[in-house]
Amino acid sequence: MRQKFLLQLSMIILLSLQNSFAIAADAPSNSYPARPVKVIVPYGPGGGSDIIIRAMQNKLAENLGQSIIVENKPGASTILGTDFVAKSAPDGYTALIVDMAFLVNPSLFTKLPYESQKDFIPVIQLVSTPSIMLASTKMPFKNLKEFVALAKSSPGKLSYASAGFGTGGHMASEMLKVVAGIDLVHVPYKGAGPAMTDTLGGHVSILFTTVGAAKPYVESGQILGLGITSDKRSDALSQVPTFAEQGYPEVNANIVWGIFLPAGVPKENVQKLNNALNATLQSPEMKQRLLELGFFPVGGSSQSWTSEVMSMTSNWAKIVKQANIKPEN
Repeated sequence: MRQKFLLQLSMIILLSLQNSFAIAADAPSNSYPARPVKVIVPYGPGGGSDIIIRAMQNKLAENLGQSIIVENKPGASTILGTDFVAKSAPDGYTALIVDMAFLVNPSLFTKLPYESQKDFIPVIQLVSTPSIMLASTKMPFKNLKEFVALAKSSPGKLSYASAGFGTGGHMASEMLKVVAGIDLVHVPYKGAGPAMTDTLGGHVSILFTTVGAAKPYVESGQILGLGITSDKRSDALSQVPTFAEQGYPEVNANIVWGIFLPAGVPKENVQKLNNALNATLQSPEMKQRLLELGFFPVGGSSQSWTSEVMSMTSNWAKIVKQANIKPEN
């Protein structure tokens, strides 16, 4: 009787195992994403990177089939958040949104805790936007011509804010210095939010930032828009003239944003994230939303973003040398 019971139990266990193997064989080999995906913003809240990913957050979650968690990790000119992603598990569940700082930092810092070309996989270019030059209404100048004249008459007396060393605002300001032949003092902040606050208060002379970040302040009259780095005026702030209109066509420091993953993430995971991001950028409501914020949707393949990153990194290295910006340790 006992032997018959044990035989029956053995058969039940064997059948259960066979069913489990069959289910596993039929299941898809890659279930990514099986849990929420975290996107690291290497800045504090309020800047372009933060605005872009939070605008896309819900639609991206819908297209990816998982929640998107946005986490701000500001510090050390984006190096803190960037290094966090570089050292994250290469499974596709921790991504990084980057801007110009990622492209410029290799030229500005003699030592980085990661290698930009080796420790990351470019996933997709998200958007691009021109930079806009802002000044407090408290400043003694009201347009670009008056600012340049004052800077030339008082070399080293005027200052410019940035969201950090190596950011788009930093590089645009340095480009203006070279083109206009003026001397300005750099005041770096830990993100665009505090940089904007001090610019509004008149504690610094000017700030280059994104159209999206500037739009509510310019429209409300709290701050002046002195120039925009594009071939034509932005639909989002059409009252702000281009630098080219004002005699400085060489000031053309557009800013780009993209998504990266740590090196080693499986190709199929990279492609799934790329597909979801492309679908998000191509949706009519998201296109409209980003354009309203002053960003131009781009999208495309991982390969095209990789080529763009390599080209822009090389070009910005030349600007760093031309502007004689000294690398930091």
